[in-house]
Amino acid sequence: MTKSSGIPAQIEVDNSAGVAKDISNDVNNFTLKTSKGEFDMTGLDKAALERLLLLADAELSLTGMFNPDLSHRVFRDVGVGNPRETTVTYPGGCALDHIVLNLVFSSYVVARGADGALTWTSTGKLADGTVPTFV
Repeated sequence: MTKSSGIPAQIEVDNSAGVAKDISNDVNNFTLKTSKGEFDMTGLDKAALERLLLLADAELSLTGMFNPDLSHRVFRDVGVGNPRETTVTYPGGCALDHIVLNLVFSSYVVARGADGALTWTSTGKLADGTVPTFV
């Protein structure tokens, strides 16, 4: 079994004009969640749960260092424009694996820490009904 670290990884997010921007150098960490809804259909005659899988979903949480020339220009207007095409690429078995998602980014939080560090977080959620698929 081949195992891999998360090095290197790449994050590209469209800005509000629909132009893809590689913000990998500004991102410190990310969490990509792909999931499906569940329907609990357990009958009274069962001693264990029965479930059916429902609709697929995806959520991408990003954390990074503030860069006024790159990531800030991508996220400063998260409420403007259509969903943003976002590509997450990371090392996989023998070749790079990636996933392309159309996400609605509804938050962009900039925070200054007590140590003076200026960081940001942003979260995007699936927008277009396309099942998240790694290629």
